[in-house]
Amino acid sequence: MTDTTYATATGAPALPATKPARPFFSSGPCAKPPGWSADKLATDSLGRSHRSKIGKTRLQYSIDLMRELLKLPSTHRIGIVPGSDTGAYEMAMWTMLGARPVTALAWESFGEGWVTDAVKQLKIDPNVIRADYGQIPDLDSVDWSNDVLFTWNGTTSGVRVPNADWIPDDREGLSFADATSGVFAYDIDWTKIDVATFSWQKVLGGEGAHGVLILGPRAVERLESYTPAWPLPKVFRLVSKGKLSEGVFKGETINTPSMLAVEDAIFSLEWAKSLGEDGLIARSDANAAALDTIVAERDWLGHLAADPATRSKTSVCLTVEGADEAMIKAMAAALEKAGAAYDVAGYRDAPPGLRIWCGATVDTADIMALGPWLDWAYATARAG
Repeated sequence: MTDTTYATATGAPALPATKPARPFFSSGPCAKPPGWSADKLATDSLGRSHRSKIGKTRLQYSIDLMRELLKLPSTHRIGIVPGSDTGAYEMAMWTMLGARPVTALAWESFGEGWVTDAVKQLKIDPNVIRADYGQIPDLDSVDWSNDVLFTWNGTTSGVRVPNADWIPDDREGLSFADATSGVFAYDIDWTKIDVATFSWQKVLGGEGAHGVLILGPRAVERLESYTPAWPLPKVFRLVSKGKLSEGVFKGETINTPSMLAVEDAIFSLEWAKSLGEDGLIARSDANAAALDTIVAERDWLGHLAADPATRSKTSVCLTVEGADEAMIKAMAAALEKAGAAYDVAGYRDAPPGLRIWCGATVDTADIMALGPWLDWAYATARAG
């Protein structure tokens, strides 16, 4: 934290004396890991072909680090694919859906996006189970004879699944988990996950444009035994001559990746390795707990996700008493101008409110320092 003294206009709310040392609370791209700087990135792979020995070696190294950190079983493959988490999830939908009925769970904007893709683009008729922002659908009502689409952690609503216990071991359909705000922050039972996707820009604080696709053995079986009725763009093709393109899961990307983004991800993964997955989860838990304390101490601040059992510990969405969209924009703009907090307005499709990233790359001391600044921004916006 940094102590700062400000001169304020007469009658204006007093600025807090201490502000977060790293005021990066965006929910994507998220804060870089502590100690990050561009000059610490390895550069030998830059300006080289991603298909050169060093290019493939660094890509494979990033895959190996992800596998180790996530404690991913050897049965599951990891590939780096185009288009961030969106590209990875759409790749999975386009290549595997249509073999059996589909159930889609939607309780925030990205889940709704997968519903739109299924209905309007793929022209299938999914069973859609919805819940309002701040709530979660009845997970026990899911028919697992269907393929099931869901988000592990709803980035725009602050609502997550409590665990993987609701996914049966004897499921007939495939489980498709959009896990972009969940990996490295929750203990995921990978035996329950057939397809998972995420991007480095979330919990690792990496750069955008690249997605990660994880396939379990049942997903591979689907890919090798089923051909979709619709055409597949080149960047979605995971099968060649009826067999999985194994090279994609050994660092041989479908199209050209940014090796600078890969090196940035490696820096974050090596930092994460120094803590281990349990250490990453502990940091995120501590950040969420610190924010919970701030909320509990203020009558005007609340959680959009009322149930702690399904409340996100990464993308925490807050309600602000009496606030409309204009007031939230005013609060976020004031915090940014003061250098106290960046990018904390809620998602554009969500109810007006604040969204504070509490993932592992954020320091708990910075969350703790945020409370008085939220008071200041609230008073400033109301006075305005």
